[in-house]
Amino acid sequence: MIKKRVILITDGDVYAKKTIQYVAKYYGGRCISASFGNPTLLSGSELVKLILKAKSEPVFVMFDDSGFLGEGAGEQALRYVVTHEQIEVLGVIAVASKTHQSEWTKVHVTVDRDLQVSSHGVDKSGIQEMDIGRINGDTVYCLDELHIPLIVGIGDIGKMARRDDVKIGAPITRKAVEIILERNGYNVSQWNGKSSDITEIDE
Repeated sequence: MIKKRVILITDGDVYAKKTIQYVAKYYGGRCISASFGNPTLLSGSELVKLILKAKSEPVFVMFDDSGFLGEGAGEQALRYVVTHEQIEVLGVIAVASKTHQSEWTKVHVTVDRDLQVSSHGVDKSGIQEMDIGRINGDTVYCLDELHIPLIVGIGDIGKMARRDDVKIGAPITRKAVEIILERNGYNVSQWNGKSSDITEIDE
């Protein structure tokens, strides 16, 4: 069985959508723009159908619980996608939030706002924290229960005091994606960001 290779993102607001669309285009992949939403509106089965329609890989999919404690709609959809037999998860970009009393997940590495890769956690602003190997976030409740090959933690996608703005190439999100791609055997130097392919699949 041929599986679709995906990268999952635990954020789905308008900044995440704009950034992930840009990064998907940069690396010649596809962004499932219909996965945008705060919170996620599509079910896991609906998202899988869209993923399987994608004409190129990797396929980028966003999930968002909008601060819901416990396993909300975004995480239910994420769990469905991760465990689907036709999906191969290359990695997850776990996005930090400001709500320290909510949820956290283990991460393999993080990328801070200065593009430093480390084992320290990062906060919403992309600043390194004292914690090792974990971040706090909104849509990360179930990640530890799933067999994710690589979880990369970053601050708030597309923001971080404008250091991840698409106007400057979304360097922090791109770095996180590069780490996932390289760990999966991709040669990231082959992409120059000039792909003219359509990156949105909405239906």
